[in-house]
This record gives sequence, C-alpha cells and structure tokens, in this order.
Amino acid sequence: MAAPKVAVVGAGVIGLSTALCIAETCPSCSVTVLSDQFSPNTTSDVAAGILIPHTYPGTPIHVQKQWFKETFTYLFAISNSAEASEAGIHLVSGWQIFKNTPKEELPFWSDVVLGFRPMSEAELQKFPQHRFGQAFTTLKCDCPPYLLWLEKRLKATGVQMYTRKVADLWELHSEYNIVVNCTGIGAHQLVGDEKLFPVRGQVLKVHAPWVKNFIRDGDGLTYIYPGIHRVTLGGTREKESWSLSPDPGTTKGIFDRCCSLEPSLRGAQDIKVKVGLRPSRQCVRLQREVLSQGGVKLPVVHNYGHGAGGFSVHRGTAKEAARLVGECIAALQGSSSRAKL
Repeated sequence: MAAPKVAVVGAGVIGLSTALCIAETCPSCSVTVLSDQFSPNTTSDVAAGILIPHTYPGTPIHVQKQWFKETFTYLFAISNSAEASEAGIHLVSGWQIFKNTPKEELPFWSDVVLGFRPMSEAELQKFPQHRFGQAFTTLKCDCPPYLLWLEKRLKATGVQMYTRKVADLWELHSEYNIVVNCTGIGAHQLVGDEKLFPVRGQVLKVHAPWVKNFIRDGDGLTYIYPGIHRVTLGGTREKESWSLSPDPGTTKGIFDRCCSLEPSLRGAQDIKVKVGLRPSRQCVRLQREVLSQGGVKLPVVHNYGHGAGGFSVHRGTAKEAARLVGECIAALQGSSSRAKL
C-alpha cells in the first residue's frame, strides 16, 4: 500500500510527542496533527511540567515506572544538550515534605530521579509543620517553550499541522488510514468516555527568581516549582469541575499556602493566574480499537487520560502509542496484500 496516512488529533504534550514518535519510528508514514487548539492555548501550557509521577490505580506499577524512566531519559538527554534552553528543560533540586511519614518511604520512581534520599533533621527545620521529607533532583519542562520545540521538530520531520475541530473520528476515515486520539479531556465528548473526568487545577505563575528549589507538600495540594523565567505556585484538585475561570478566593488561598512553605514568596511580582482541566481516569487509555460502520473499518489508537501526570510519562506513552500504530500499519498491509491475492 502507499505511505499510510496517520492523523493525530490533539496538540498538547501527548499529541505532539506521539506524532513525533510515530514520525521517528515509521519514516514511511505521512503524519498530520489536527487540533482546535495549539500552544499557548492547551491544557499542557498550564501544567508545571515537573517530573514527579502521579500514580494511576488502574495501571500496573512496572508499566508506569517504564513510562517514567523512558520520559526521564529522553528529557535528561535534551537537558544535557545545546537545545536545553530553547526546549525549556532543566534540572531542579528540592524537597517533597510530609506532615506524617508516608506508608511508602521509597516511591517506585525513587531510583529514576537523581540523588533521592530522606531529608536530614537540619533540612527539615526549614519546614516546622512537617516531620518527614525526601530530597532529590528531577527535571522540569517549561511548557510553552517545550511545546513550541516539539512543533519545530515535527515540522523538520515533515509532519503537517492544521487547526481543525474534529467532532467525530469518523469524519477522518476518507482522508486517513489510522487515527490517533490524543484529545485529553476532549475525549469525554469525542468518544463518549464516561470514565474520564476533569480535575480542575488553578495555578499562579509568578516572578520570583530567587526561588531555586522546588517544594512539594506530599498531599499534592501545595507546590512551588521554579522554572527558567517564572515560578509555578499551586494548586487545586477539583474533581468534576469544568470551570476555566480563575477564582480570586482560590488565588489567595494558593498564595497564602505557598508563602507558609516559602515566606520569601511574599515578594513575588507579576502574578498571572492559569486554569487547566486535567484529563483524569483510573488508568491512561492506551490501546488499539477498530471502529466499523457499514462495512468500513477505521483503526484508532487511543492515548489519553493522563490526569495530573502527563508530563512525567509523556514520552513513554508516546512510544507505546507509536508501537500500536505500527501494529495497525502491519495489519493494514497484511489485509491489502491479501486483497491483492
């Protein structure tokens, strides 16, 4: 068959990295990204982009660890290259702190990040309300630059990108052989996934260049993540809230909580408020499906539902989605060669 045509729907970090993996692993493919929103208007643009995994209850831990490790290795190589500042990727050291010692003192990802260790008594004096902590170095992506860097890479490999609202995957079957669904929270409507729900996140992006270390409360609600130009302060986790409007009361609450962990933030300038809807479900939906309608078949690969942990696993899940696309192509080529017989 001629070069298979693949459409990737969605242009957040999952869609762009999946398109790049497909283009890299299947050079004979023609890959197109379709999305109604590109950076700076995606959910990924709101994300802090720090590599600290969130656990998916419905996904085996060894799989999550593999996704995280592949992502960390990929971004570590970029952080160690001349591309690092353009791609917005840098190493950052800091602390995850707990009011009570967690059940799991060694999370599954502790040997993937760098220099993971329990905090000393002296370090813990910085956080008088907390009794236990973990110190480590990880990677941080500044999201808009990273998305733009991915777009540049895609263009260089010949991937086309179009602004287009896809209301039904079926509308693509006459133009494309395979469709990859990376629509995040959009999959709720696009494929009617009732297991997918939004977890609203409100964050502040502030100018506080003296803050160099990340601080994350182990409950996941309060966090301070320094980027190259701005510090992300968070946050909220509001299940089933679809509102994209910033809430002023929430802004004050986030700022006060972060200042209680890092009092110097009282001097932060130029506070911008952002809201994103994390596409959450029990497990990432990463699978092949063949849609059929009136004898016509459309192979689809789903890669969505990464919730709060998309940046931490994006490259690993993109590689797996690209492998599934390869399986679809092999199946199509098999059926087209049988048809010739």
